[in-house]
Amino acid sequence: MGLYTEYRAEIEARKEQGLHPKPIDDGALTAEIIEQIKDASHEFRDESLNFFIYNTLPGTTSAAGVKAAFLKQIILGEVAVSEISVEFAFELLSHMKGGPSVAVLLDLALGDDAEIAKQAAEVLKTQVFLYEADTSRIADAHKAGNPIATELLNSYAQAEFFTKLPEIDEEIKVVTYIAAEGDISTDLLSPGNQAHSRSDRELHGKCMISEEAQKEIEALKLQHPDKRVMLIAEKGTMGVGSSRMSGVNNVALWTGKQASPYVPFVNYAPIVAGTNGISPIFLTTVGVTGGIGVDLKNWVKKVDEDGKPILNNDGNPILEQKYSVDTGTVLTINTKSKKLYSEDGGELVDMAGSFTPQKMEFMKAGSSYAIVFGKMLQTFAAETLGIEAPQVFAPSKEISHEGQGMTAVEKIFNANARGATPGKVLHAGSDVRVQVNIVGSQDTTGLMTSQELEAMAATVLSPSLDGAYQSGCHTASVWDAKAQANTPRLMAFMNKFGLVTARDPKGKYHAMTDVIHKVLNDITVDDHAIIIGGDSHTRMSKGVAFGADSGTVALALATGEASMPIPESVKVTFKGKMADHMDFRDVVHATQMQMLQQCGDNVFQGRVIEVHIGTLLADQAFTFTDWTAEMKAKASICISNDDTLIESLEIAKSRIKIMIEKGMEHENGMLQNLVDIADKRIAQIKSGEKPALKPDDNAKYFAEVVVDLDAIVEPMIADPDVNNADVSKRYTHDTIRPISFYKAEKKVDLGFVGSCMVHKGDIKIVAQMLRNLEKDQGAVTFKAPLVVAAPTYNIIDELKAEGDWEILQKYSGFEFDDFAPKAKARTEYENILYLERPGCNLCMGNQEKAAKGDTVLATSTRLFQGRVVADSETKKGESLLGSTPVVVLSAILGRTPTLDEYKSAVEGIDLTKFAPPQQSPLAGNSVHF
Repeated sequence: MGLYTEYRAEIEARKEQGLHPKPIDDGALTAEIIEQIKDASHEFRDESLNFFIYNTLPGTTSAAGVKAAFLKQIILGEVAVSEISVEFAFELLSHMKGGPSVAVLLDLALGDDAEIAKQAAEVLKTQVFLYEADTSRIADAHKAGNPIATELLNSYAQAEFFTKLPEIDEEIKVVTYIAAEGDISTDLLSPGNQAHSRSDRELHGKCMISEEAQKEIEALKLQHPDKRVMLIAEKGTMGVGSSRMSGVNNVALWTGKQASPYVPFVNYAPIVAGTNGISPIFLTTVGVTGGIGVDLKNWVKKVDEDGKPILNNDGNPILEQKYSVDTGTVLTINTKSKKLYSEDGGELVDMAGSFTPQKMEFMKAGSSYAIVFGKMLQTFAAETLGIEAPQVFAPSKEISHEGQGMTAVEKIFNANARGATPGKVLHAGSDVRVQVNIVGSQDTTGLMTSQELEAMAATVLSPSLDGAYQSGCHTASVWDAKAQANTPRLMAFMNKFGLVTARDPKGKYHAMTDVIHKVLNDITVDDHAIIIGGDSHTRMSKGVAFGADSGTVALALATGEASMPIPESVKVTFKGKMADHMDFRDVVHATQMQMLQQCGDNVFQGRVIEVHIGTLLADQAFTFTDWTAEMKAKASICISNDDTLIESLEIAKSRIKIMIEKGMEHENGMLQNLVDIADKRIAQIKSGEKPALKPDDNAKYFAEVVVDLDAIVEPMIADPDVNNADVSKRYTHDTIRPISFYKAEKKVDLGFVGSCMVHKGDIKIVAQMLRNLEKDQGAVTFKAPLVVAAPTYNIIDELKAEGDWEILQKYSGFEFDDFAPKAKARTEYENILYLERPGCNLCMGNQEKAAKGDTVLATSTRLFQGRVVADSETKKGESLLGSTPVVVLSAILGRTPTLDEYKSAVEGIDLTKFAPPQQSPLAGNSVHF
């Protein structure tokens, strides 16, 4: 059977799903299509021509290479296709973004036919995705006296690829659509359980919100053909939880504009809004696509005569509506005045934050990385011509306050800044291009990242990166047909691109499904590093890490850079003493609760949390930084003392060496290079040349929060509060309750210890609790299932060596087997212990889930509706979050424990302890490892 016959069979299968033909990325299929186009009498010639023109993916896909070569033949007159003139062939090349299309255009522009060269040059002037191989050809031709090459350089130096683009509309008419009340998780826009289809944009688009919502959006578009649909989180924040490029893609697919008539299902410029604005990491993703994020501020706190908020019976502020954005409301965005207006012209809210000069450039160019590449191209051209590049793009805002010290994040950004004024200290609010040190790609967004890399014509990892890793953790639970189809293809692409990969495309080493955040935490070997990862929980305990969308990850992989404003910081310190029976996870919960008590509003949102951990090692400190994603913080930084940082770096080195021993080293020597960087950093700290990162004494913070450890007297649970009368208060991470609140009456249907929020100590706690209970009771019985998923294989190896895995095996009714992984997700659970494969497991919700309507108590990070557990017809699913000992004991009891039951169960167990820094320099001994 030929490839085209197979493609037609796939088309018929997709028709049954209401889908169009899948866009073509395969060069062999494209070649077959071309042969059918050449045959004037071929029965499929017309549809082959249509597929060639409108359904072949651009960039560096193998299909793009074959398409570009055929268009070159048409332009040179070697092949005649009546439907594709020379002019149309050039137009098609202009929409192919780079890679083979740019190579073809350069062949023609630097060729002997003057007329063709002129036409090719005009197209090249519009292109920005040029790489070293392309720019070197232009530079060499210019030096050799080629006038076309010189013309191209002059055009690039003037940035005509940007200046000649149409300006964004002064007025944008919008019609509102309320997607939901309260915070909207990106799971609503792109459900985790549909992660397998993210790279198939049309198919994935069908999972956004609901089929009913999609019909309502389509109806609005028909009723208002001259307006754009604005998707809204009423009384909440839009896009909490993750960056989720697939969520933005889905919103753009239903409400945005088509990027190119020749590239299907790639839309851009969505408009999203929230009463409390857009989650920071999601807002970055909106910017990648040239979209607009709106902070509506349409509900405000009702205040009394003294200006104090009036509270309801639950102690929450009563909100007043300033103006309505009910579905179907017509509004106007004015990009010149930067304000939102009602239909009758009344001013509603200032939008200056939505239309900074940089964001307006993204909107004009259609994406943020078109600007990044454009700036690099302009710089190259100006340097080649020996001229100063004219100021075309908005100058980077550089804010410097004389006499003011730097916070930790300001120090990191200044250390990694590129293109900033030499010697100038930059403070929060400055726009900075920064060098990225570590990049992580995860498996449910990785295929999108690979598509983005192909679209921007990138073929090799930026040499300026220290490390880059492709994980397999989000699809670790079930090796089903979808995983088998997607994962090997992804690993092969990323390994070839230059990343260390969890799965070896050559099959020489065992597949490592380790949780990506844990791996990145280990391979980050410099406390001044900047880390970018394709997941909101990319938050390291060394350096500063930012969760990002697949496009930003691709850009970082290709260029080794990222661009963003330096964020403001909130300083978190501690006082008092941690009670013996408490676990550090309770300190994490207390930080959120006490911050809200002290500040009223969530001062963490959109800012960096600088937490003064001092003597807590990287593994344990990671628990805090990981949670900050749920605090809606942009990132987090741990301030450690010298000795603790050295110990953390030594642990990181040992784990990287294990990766090397397992055969995971890339041919580019990346892992050994990371070991060398760690050695250098350790030497700097020991010699005093460059001590551990800490802020200046006179640094300025947006706010300071002091956590009172003495006030933490019982374990706490983050509760989704699924039945709160105020819908906007459900499924947030702000409801923190002590276990006494539940009076030992809260039934627990399933316990989960796992995902990135646990470390080796947590699994040891499970083992020791089983030993203690066995000693007291003779045997341990579970009244609810307990699922345990260690974050990494290293942890399991260490537990086996230390004798802890044996007791876990003794009580397990299921233990993962990498040689016979599960082929389908579990749908029913027995009251036993399940030892699952290292990876995300229930936390991700794309493969494994609890039974519908269950109450789950978990160590994970996600309590969003439908993530860990879906609703049943009779009961809402609940995902409550707590510490490891609380989860284990609740699974054994089948309910939440009393405080006395809890204290008895943890007596003598080495919980994750923490002691705040008491002196300067900080004490050198780690409290717990």
